[in-house]
Amino acid sequence: MLSSSQKKSGVTVPDELKAKFPDLIELIVGSESMNDEERQYWINILPIMTTEQIDNLKGILDNERKQLKAIDKKYAKKVKEIGDEEQVVKTQHKIKEQRDERRSKEEEAEKSEETEIDSVLSKIEDI
Repeated sequence: MLSSSQKKSGVTVPDELKAKFPDLIELIVGSESMNDEERQYWINILPIMTTEQIDNLKGILDNERKQLKAIDKKYAKKVKEIGDEEQVVKTQHKIKEQRDERRSKEEEAEKSEETEIDSVLSKIEDI
């Protein structure tokens, strides 16, 4: 059996209001600028609000949602750019480490080669 109201995130929404104002109820419940007490207040006074007041509330909440989406999109892009920059820095650091390691191995090989050449020359001189 269905209850006469639905409870969503601590807010009680009567079924008749949900049926009459589905978009507005979604905006109220999803609003990040209100706590549950404020959400419940707006839901409770919906039946006595004028059409103009309902339209204004819907406009305000819709605008809030759009602005928050725009902010989220902007910061998601910034986070991606920062992540990309960090990856470039890490890659450059790794390349530098590999280059330094290769240079070190080459220097060791040259020293070993010089030592071997000196050893061979010394043996030749002893002959």
